[in-house]
Amino acid sequence: MQKPFNFKSAIGLAAQSIAQTLHNPKKIDLTIAEIDKALKFLSTPIHSQRPNPATALTTATNKNHQNLTKAEQAHSAGLMRVNHVGEICAQALYQAQTHSTKNPQLKAFFQQAAQEETDHLAWTAERLKQLQSRPSFLNPVWYAGAYAIGCIAGKLGDTTSLSFLSETEKQVENHLSTHLDKLPINDLSSRAIVEQMKMDEAEHHHNAKKLGATKLPLCVRWGMQTMAKVMTMMAYRF
Repeated sequence: MQKPFNFKSAIGLAAQSIAQTLHNPKKIDLTIAEIDKALKFLSTPIHSQRPNPATALTTATNKNHQNLTKAEQAHSAGLMRVNHVGEICAQALYQAQTHSTKNPQLKAFFQQAAQEETDHLAWTAERLKQLQSRPSFLNPVWYAGAYAIGCIAGKLGDTTSLSFLSETEKQVENHLSTHLDKLPINDLSSRAIVEQMKMDEAEHHHNAKKLGATKLPLCVRWGMQTMAKVMTMMAYRF
C-alpha cells in the first residue's frame, strides 16, 4: 500500500538520494547528463514537433504585435513569460520523474507528456520573441527547483509521483484559464497558444488519474498553489 505523503520522509529521502549519488559513479554520470540536458533547455532554441497553434492566423497583424498598444504588448509578454517558466518547470519535473520510476508504462507516459510540454516551450519562446520580449532571468532557478521536487515525488513512489503530476497539471489548467481572461482580447496568437496548452494539460491530468493518481493532502495542494503564485509574480517581471 502506498504510504501517505510525509514532509519529514520526503526530506529524508532527498538527503539519502544526494548521499547515494555522491558515492555512486553511475549516478554521478547520470547527474552530469541531466545537467547537460538542462543547459540545452535553458540556452538553445527548442523546436516543436507539432505546428504552432498561432500559425493558422495568417495575417501579420495577428501573428505579431502591431494590433496591441504598448501596455497590452508588455502585459501579454509578462503573461507569456510566466507560461514559458511553467514549461521550463514541466521539463525539469518530467525528466526527474522519468528517471525516478522503474515502471516502463509510467516512463513512457512521462516522456510523452514531456514532449508535448516541449512543444509548449517552443511556442511560448517564439511568442515572446514576436512580442519583442525575453524569457525569465530566473529560469535556471526554476528548473533546479522543479527537478528537485520531481526527484522527491519520485522517491516517494509511483502513486505519489503520479498524484503530484496530476495536481500540478490541474493547477496549471486553472492558471491558463485565468490567463485567457487576462490576455488582451485582440492578442489572438497568444490566446491560440494558451488554449492548446490548456487542452494538453487537461489531458495529462486525466491520463495521470487513469494510471493511478490520487488526491494529495490539502496542505500539499495549498503549498503547491502558494509556490506557483510566488513564481508567477516573479516571472511576470523578471
